[in-house]
Amino acid sequence: MIRQTSEKLLVDVRGHVLLVTINNPPANTWDPESLTAMRFLVQQASEDKEIYAIVITGKGEKFFSAGADLKLFADGDKDVARNMAEHFGAAFEALAGFRGVTIAAINGYAMGGGLECALACDIRIAERQAQMALPEATVGLLPCGGGTQNLAWVVGEGWAKRMILCGERVDAATAEKIGLVEEVVDTGQALGRALALAELVGKQSPPAVSACKSLIQRARETDISSSYKHEREAFVGLFDTIDQKEGVNAFLEKRSPNWVNG
Repeated sequence: MIRQTSEKLLVDVRGHVLLVTINNPPANTWDPESLTAMRFLVQQASEDKEIYAIVITGKGEKFFSAGADLKLFADGDKDVARNMAEHFGAAFEALAGFRGVTIAAINGYAMGGGLECALACDIRIAERQAQMALPEATVGLLPCGGGTQNLAWVVGEGWAKRMILCGERVDAATAEKIGLVEEVVDTGQALGRALALAELVGKQSPPAVSACKSLIQRARETDISSSYKHEREAFVGLFDTIDQKEGVNAFLEKRSPNWVNG
């Protein structure tokens, strides 16, 4: 049972999918309360064997999330800055580390910490009117929720520098062209497309998905040669799971598998 701890993050469990809606009007900004709630939701989802995927979207038609409320930083308090940086890091690192698949349904502006939230997800679907940016340097700050690292990994160093160092905002079409999002859909369609992808996740073996995700993300940390060995070891390790036997036998018996996530 997934427990909602803040009205700023609405929760809806749909089968094996946890839908999280950022609900902090007018711009769905992040604060310590919502970031703590996000970390707790991801922790609960990780512990719930029935949750295979998380979908995140924004409440309303204009914003996915505009990031942090800059009023928090107006007086230059370093303790406030450190506290917010730690909250951003804890929430989005937890999201990136979720054992299943995470999908951002970008239904509007994704700015600063809003885009960092989407970057922490495995897959990003954007609506045509969406705009994305990491504009922190324009106000004397920098992305502290993984943005400098994740954006460079996703789109390459050149576009990461354009967006962060030049403050360049990209529309959905450009975001798709540079690989920032995987798909662009019509206005109002991002959530439906994200949920459809999440349903596809449910057709895969949860232990296999978790192992594959870990191997893919391992590429950020080490060389490819050493990862080949880990890939083979992970393949053999799946033979300790119930789902491995179920998957193979379901295929041979021409039926749908009944996953138990174990």
